[in-house]
Amino acid sequence: MSSRTRRTAFTSGVAALVAVTGLGLGAAPAHADTAPPTATCDPARDYLWEDIASARVEPTVTDFIAVAITPGTTGSYTKTLSEVDSVSTTINTSTEVSAEFKAIFAKVSVKVGFAVASTKATTRTTTVTDTVNFNSPGYYGLYRGTRKVTGEWVRYICARSGNTGYWINTSPNGPGTFITFDVPEQGTVSCAYPEPAGTLRAAARARLAC
Repeated sequence: MSSRTRRTAFTSGVAALVAVTGLGLGAAPAHADTAPPTATCDPARDYLWEDIASARVEPTVTDFIAVAITPGTTGSYTKTLSEVDSVSTTINTSTEVSAEFKAIFAKVSVKVGFAVASTKATTRTTTVTDTVNFNSPGYYGLYRGTRKVTGEWVRYICARSGNTGYWINTSPNGPGTFITFDVPEQGTVSCAYPEPAGTLRAAARARLAC
């Protein structure tokens, strides 16, 4: 059976172009004391400064079904997957993502190295099905999933003081938070073949308990 992964367009209209570079799957958060490069600013020119303080990429299986193919039963099958998890975009725990946060998600894409959802979106669908041709007996997993991205962001505004300005942190009690995700991916894994550690395929195969 072919182990090639088929990427499918997400129904909510998340951008389909993905460049897999930058942080690897499961990479640890990239923490930093993020602040503007200078303490002062020009009120006539500067207004807003934003940056991503941390980002973590985690492979997340959202839909899954295990299939046991016994000798003599190979062939083409259409299976309905069961939802096992979901991911939704959030800003500061709110799923209502307004246009003002598009710049934050654009910076997240740069941080992790691939395009992420930048509007209100979720991986949930009514049904997820897959048609697979099994060429040999074995224990298989049909999956759908994504790379979930979580982290923190900061925002400063330029406040005038006399003839100059100073950057003021808009969240002095702590950075804002975000959740977003990569384009969902659908495919098949098998107990007969190991998958690279830290990948979505490895997370799907782990559900087989091989």
